[in-house]
Amino acid sequence: MAKNIEINGKTYPCTVSLAMDLIGGKWKSVILFHLKNGEKRYTELRKEITTITEMTLSLQLKQLEADGLISRTVYGDKPPVKVVYRLTDFGETVVPVLEAINDWGTLILEKPVDKADKVFV
Repeated sequence: MAKNIEINGKTYPCTVSLAMDLIGGKWKSVILFHLKNGEKRYTELRKEITTITEMTLSLQLKQLEADGLISRTVYGDKPPVKVVYRLTDFGETVVPVLEAINDWGTLILEKPVDKADKVFV
């Protein structure tokens, strides 16, 4: 029987669970994917991810930053300040996973739907 994994005060049944805690959910992977080619401002992310709410984007960015996947840099000390987000070195390690997920999504999109396969797009 496999032992649970304990890291940062949390217990996980396996490493997949650990990874999904960091990048799982509807938006974290999408945000990370949009940051894979370089830094972006909050407004740029909002324009690129049109269906995310401002509150959700803000919360997800804070969680990704707290988990060490992205960094937040503030330029200037008087409003309006410039805030940019970028992948950290740790965040860069997830890029191959995100690209594989993107490739798989493209495959699903291009695959003819077969009722026997139960693929719904």
